[in-house]
Amino acid sequence: MVEIPEVTPVGMRCPPIEKKAGKSKIRLQQGDLTALPVDAWVFYAREDLDIGSGYGTAITMRGGVVVRQALEEIGGLKMGEAAVTTAGEMKAEHIIHAVGPKFQEPDLEKKLGDCMKSALKVAKDNNLKTVAFPLMGHGFYGVSAALSTKVMLDNIKEHLTGETSLEEVIICVQDFHQYVPFKEQFEKI
Repeated sequence: MVEIPEVTPVGMRCPPIEKKAGKSKIRLQQGDLTALPVDAWVFYAREDLDIGSGYGTAITMRGGVVVRQALEEIGGLKMGEAAVTTAGEMKAEHIIHAVGPKFQEPDLEKKLGDCMKSALKVAKDNNLKTVAFPLMGHGFYGVSAALSTKVMLDNIKEHLTGETSLEEVIICVQDFHQYVPFKEQFEKI
C-alpha cells in the first residue's frame, strides 16, 4: 500500500511542537523569526557581515542604523564564527550573526556544525535565556533542509544537555516545506 503524505492547505499554519532537552526545551514553530520576542535570533551571516536581503532586509528596515554600526565595528568574521549585536528596534534584544557554509563547499556538515556551536556559545556567553534559529543555510545558501535539520538538532540537543543559560531554543520555519524535515526529526528526540 502506498502512503499518501498529509498536505497542508495553502495558508494553513503548522502546529508548534515542543520537546525537552536537558532542563531546557526545543520548540519548532512556523512564523516570522524577526518578529519573535526572544533574547536573540540568529542571522546566517556572510564573512564580511554585509547584510544583504531576506532576513537582512528586516534587519535594515526594522533594526535601524545601530545594527549596521555594530557590524561595522566588528568588521568581519571567519567561517564558523559568531558575534552578537543589538537588534535595534526589533522585538528581540540581540541578533547573533553566525557565519556558515554555502552549498557544495568542502566539509559542509562540519562547517555548519561549527557555525551552530559558535551561535550557541555566544548565547551562553551572553547569558541569554531564549534564542530562535531559522533553517540554517537553507534557501539562498543552498544547504539542504535535511542536512540543516540534522546538524541543527544534533548541536542544539548536545548544547542543551550541557551547562547552559538557555531555557528555550526556537526553530522558526517559514513554511510547510521547511517544517516537514524538522517535524520528522523532532519525533525521534
